Amino acid sequence: MPTRRRFHRTAAPARWALVASGLLSLAGCDIPGLGPDPRELARSAEAQAIGGACRFAMRGLEDCYTLNPKAAKAQIFAGWKEMDQYMRENKVEAVPSVLTQTGKPAARSDDADEDDAPARSGARSRG
Repeated sequence: MPTRRRFHRTAAPARWALVASGLLSLAGCDIPGLGPDPRELARSAEAQAIGGACRFAMRGLEDCYTLNPKAAKAQIFAGWKEMDQYMRENKVEAVPSVLTQTGKPAARSDDADEDDAPARSGARSRG
């Protein structure tokens, strides 16, 4: 029995040394699948780009949040802030945005058509 105890006592530090060296060798490795999700990184980069574009287009943060509800607000703000700093440092002028309506125009009531009809006919007869 004394030989087993001696072997056990000497084997334990060797095992720990082997485990420690294995963990240290893996600490610097880039193991595929353990990093951040590439889709999440793409969403974050897109939200920052949206924020930068909103700043360049002279839009306020609230408008930018409203126009892009699915983008992360923190990332939009980070992009907006980064673009603001860049524009101030390089004296870049903002370009105002022009939003176009993609929806149908509001339907006018019949009363509005009747009121407009005499005004239009009167304007035609004068000229």
